[in-house]
Amino acid sequence: MIERFLERTQFSSYEDFKANYKLKVPQEFNFAYDVVDEWAAQQPDKPALLWCDDNGNEREFTFTQMKEMSNRAANVMAGLGIGKGDAVMLMLKQRPEVWACFLALHKLGAICIPATFQLTPKDIIYRCNAADIKMILTVDDKEMMAHIADSQSQCPTLRHLGVVGDHIPEGWIDFRSAMAQASPEHPRPAHCNDNGDPMLIYFSSGTTGMPKMVMHDFTYPLGHITTAKYWHGVEDGGRHLTVSDSGWAKFAWGKIYGQWICGAVIVAYDTEKFNAKNLLETINRLKLTTFCAPPTIYRFLIKEDLSVCDWSTIKRCTIAGEPLNPEVFYRFKEATGLEVAEGFGQSETTVILGNYPWFPVKPGSTGKPSPLYDIDIVDEEGHSCEDGIVGSIVVRNADDHPTGLFRRYYRDEAVTQKCWKNGMYNTGDTAWRDADGYYWFVGRNDDVIKCSGYRIGPFEVESALLTHPAVLECAVTAVPDPIRGQVVKATVVLVKNRGYQPDDALKKELQNHVKKVTAPYKYPRVVEFVEELPKTVSGKIRRVQIRQEDAKKY
Repeated sequence: MIERFLERTQFSSYEDFKANYKLKVPQEFNFAYDVVDEWAAQQPDKPALLWCDDNGNEREFTFTQMKEMSNRAANVMAGLGIGKGDAVMLMLKQRPEVWACFLALHKLGAICIPATFQLTPKDIIYRCNAADIKMILTVDDKEMMAHIADSQSQCPTLRHLGVVGDHIPEGWIDFRSAMAQASPEHPRPAHCNDNGDPMLIYFSSGTTGMPKMVMHDFTYPLGHITTAKYWHGVEDGGRHLTVSDSGWAKFAWGKIYGQWICGAVIVAYDTEKFNAKNLLETINRLKLTTFCAPPTIYRFLIKEDLSVCDWSTIKRCTIAGEPLNPEVFYRFKEATGLEVAEGFGQSETTVILGNYPWFPVKPGSTGKPSPLYDIDIVDEEGHSCEDGIVGSIVVRNADDHPTGLFRRYYRDEAVTQKCWKNGMYNTGDTAWRDADGYYWFVGRNDDVIKCSGYRIGPFEVESALLTHPAVLECAVTAVPDPIRGQVVKATVVLVKNRGYQPDDALKKELQNHVKKVTAPYKYPRVVEFVEELPKTVSGKIRRVQIRQEDAKKY
């Protein structure tokens, strides 16, 4: 399958990969028809999806079954008036139907808008009216359904509400039953979509301000070949688990597009609440081939007894979402023998920096550029920075619209132009590059701390703190100081049941620890102990919320 879309699939070195990786993008490409249905035609019994939950339930779906399920879903939606260009929001957690509905919307030429199950009525109203959402599909979660019902009167374009589950309120569509009654046939129309049509919109995680609508076109799935094959290292027929809810952009990265193009079996671990021990049991039971998770997951895993899990079947582990602290890398490798390959990207992109298999991992580095993108580090005037100098990560070939880069912020030209200037897309993230071409993440532009003329990235201080046995998680931010401008503050979650007390003695100990591990001027002059850190639904630490709360204190 993958040979249909690449001029070459094998490369002798990173330099060969960077110079000679070439995509072949068909006209009117449609992932549902051209990949999933094509697998069903070539190998009808080929496994596509392995679904499981914490109760020991498992179901396996072939590509033929995914084709038929998506056809049924497409026919139900078409019967409701959903067609090309219409927006449908999916809040389906990791039920098997979410994959069917993604594919169904692609087959209809409609716009898929994935969403987390943690949205409030305010969030739902904002999304519905920003994108003219015509239908919402959800699972039978009482709170979630109540939020949707409470929002409906303020969403004039919202016409249909559907439920996947057993409890169907009056006026809602029993989508699972409707699918069962629909035809499994849905022939490809003569013209379903153009490559540049809107296919997928992600509302950005909103670490600052209201979420933006990140719009991807129909070629976007092909950009994830580099994500899946060359970074995740998935194999045809191998089992791949990316820990992600279907409402996150990480779902597109690790649970559908690139993996199925490569013929991998996607593992859907459908759990209501993360539990490290349960995840380890699942990994052990399913005999994975490849595994990817955000840093939060790894930080919790290394606090468990990793020896209870047989890691021998796993050939590659990867991480993205936030930078990987070196301490986590070393602890995980010591316990499992596996190195964790970090990658970097955004909801707006596929993987743009990654640790690829042709060069050794430098713990703490996010790797080297993907061949799809011309990546650079620039200063405030847009000039390239020398090695070792911190600047903004940019995509220099943005005007060429490399496959995988978002097309624009939907219906917001002003915001698009703000980050898209002189042919470059500015990611808003900062990093520096070393003499070997490795990139080292520093932080969001808004997160960098300016203290007495020094620029301090929170990641380095957090990494230092995490090497102390008392620290489970931490977030480093700035608080105002009349003399220094800003000083470093650490908000710390302690490891439970280790005998550590959140007192002044421990504060002093942590401060001295940071002075020894990193430069003395970077130590946190303010330390606050908390029970948990504020996070986005995708697990990223919301430093902006900490800063907002601190603004009331200092």
